[in-house]
Amino acid sequence: KYVSKGSSGINAEYGENSYDPLVAYIDEQFETYLQEELKIKRNLVTFHDTRIHVCLYFLVPTGHSIRSLDLVTMKALDKKCNIIPIIAKSDTISKSELDNFKANIMEELQRNGVEIYTFPTDDDTVAEVNKEMNDMMPFAVVGSREDVKVGEGVVRGREYPWGVVEIENEAHCDFVKLREMLIRTNMEDLREVTHKRHYEMYRRGKLKQMGIADDGAHGPVSLQETYEQKRAEHLKDLKTIENEMRSSYLQKVSRKDAEVKKKLNEMQVKYDGLRKAANEERDKLEEEKKKVNEELAEVKRTIAEVQRLSAEQANGKKGRK
Repeated sequence: KYVSKGSSGINAEYGENSYDPLVAYIDEQFETYLQEELKIKRNLVTFHDTRIHVCLYFLVPTGHSIRSLDLVTMKALDKKCNIIPIIAKSDTISKSELDNFKANIMEELQRNGVEIYTFPTDDDTVAEVNKEMNDMMPFAVVGSREDVKVGEGVVRGREYPWGVVEIENEAHCDFVKLREMLIRTNMEDLREVTHKRHYEMYRRGKLKQMGIADDGAHGPVSLQETYEQKRAEHLKDLKTIENEMRSSYLQKVSRKDAEVKKKLNEMQVKYDGLRKAANEERDKLEEEKKKVNEELAEVKRTIAEVQRLSAEQANGKKGRK
């Protein structure tokens, strides 16, 4: 079973980084597979593998060279997936222009270090045909959704005033050869290259970020060992953070306690001062009260003496009479 994914193409208006969504999508599929692979109970046999095993990169049939944006994009993708360059709408240029265009494409790809997928030639059963197909790169195809009547039969093709271009006629385009190479001859190799080269490169990078790597001196570090090491480091960091927080908390409590004690001392001093002043004021009032009482008693004695003298004087006058 195979699934095809289409892209709307690369637009120069978005700049050289317009290929970023393509790279991100390929990485997402790698990440999905990696997450399944890292599960304790994984089942890769029945797992739906969505990794991109081949990228059919369609080139505009300019007839002379590849656009610089296509070169940059293919360079960004060649480490992510198997690229097979394809000339689209190859019926729009002549046979001689097509041959020159193919040669120019391969020369530019090689000169700019773009790595495209090559059909394997190490298997004797397919070595000869794969070598021949490698020499035909890039494939030139024509597409059509219409059925056209040719003679007594009906074929898929494009009809022009001068004749019909048949999609499945190897003399007209490379569609049949491309289909044979992808589906019947080299599908397993495409999957193998994806898994062993492109996915493995992504996997190593991700595992390295997670701290899982090969130690040259002691051999591969297992996931369990790495987990225990990371767990120990994490617990150590948590302990350090806990100690720092406790120390900070105790310092804050100590500072607050000192502030409270200072406030209490200030309030105690203020209270003692107010109490002393109140006692002094009370003593002063008691002294004044005592003086007032003494003066009042003196006044009462004086009044009593005056009354006595007045009474005596009144009694003396009565006796003389």
